[in-house]
Amino acid sequence: MQSDTRRTRRAFLGAAALPLPLALPAFASAAVVPGLPARIKTSCNLYSFNEPLTKGTMTLEQVIEFCAEIGFDAVDPTGYYFKGYPTVPADTVIHRIKQLAFSLGLGISGTGVRNDFAVPDPAKRDADVALVTRWVDVAAKLGAPVLRVFDGRVMPAGVPKPTVMDWIVDGIQRCVTAGEAGGVMIVLQNHNDALKVAADYLEIRKRIPSPWFGLNVDIGSLRTTDDPYAEVALLAPYAYTWQVKELVYRRDKEERVDLKQIAGILKDARYRGYVPIETLGPGDPKEKVRRYLDEFRAAIA
Repeated sequence: MQSDTRRTRRAFLGAAALPLPLALPAFASAAVVPGLPARIKTSCNLYSFNEPLTKGTMTLEQVIEFCAEIGFDAVDPTGYYFKGYPTVPADTVIHRIKQLAFSLGLGISGTGVRNDFAVPDPAKRDADVALVTRWVDVAAKLGAPVLRVFDGRVMPAGVPKPTVMDWIVDGIQRCVTAGEAGGVMIVLQNHNDALKVAADYLEIRKRIPSPWFGLNVDIGSLRTTDDPYAEVALLAPYAYTWQVKELVYRRDKEERVDLKQIAGILKDARYRGYVPIETLGPGDPKEKVRRYLDEFRAAIA
């Protein structure tokens, strides 16, 4: 697909509608802004520092300071790293993190929680909608424009997939309603959980066409395909945010990501916003994040 037929997520948020090109499905209701190129800003998904944060060898504040030191534009502090999660932190804690990021010249590109809308028990799904709703308020107070959610951990045995998709759509739709009320966009992260392929996430996007709902494209979690880059490209026009990891997978076999291909997809989609990077696995996270940031910058230059 040529870049002049790409749809920008930015235009979902208020640009006047233009006629849809035939190359895109009808739910891609955003209008292209002619001549507006990609504008990519770097963010760090703080899951990169999961081990030191969970073991207490680094504080959330120290991680944010390190991200400023090495030149990120923003950080994405997942909800898990606020003490007491899933309990909502006190306003003083939220405001301290917001003020720290501001003082360091960092944006807060988003945050996230862990939910499961693929469980058969409707009470559990309701509880996770309530969890997301509480954290919408946290995101708003942080100044985070998006809140990351998931589909479900596993596909439940014996339940038809269309039924599970209905549960997921219902749960996310209710989260989107809460997000719109709180001024926070809900983004669905593909995570190799209950759902596996780009087509499933595009179906959910089609069924929830709100401008307050978009995708969090996780390039390392499209694992069952022969061509992960093709899957990423399918999702890219609907990306409100990203997770760019070090590895991609072909039929569950890992390989080092080709960041030039990812950069090309971002630019073809005319993506304008933060792209969080995330490093995983063994090794010093400071060294890994610093190195990967340099590689990503080189790729998008």
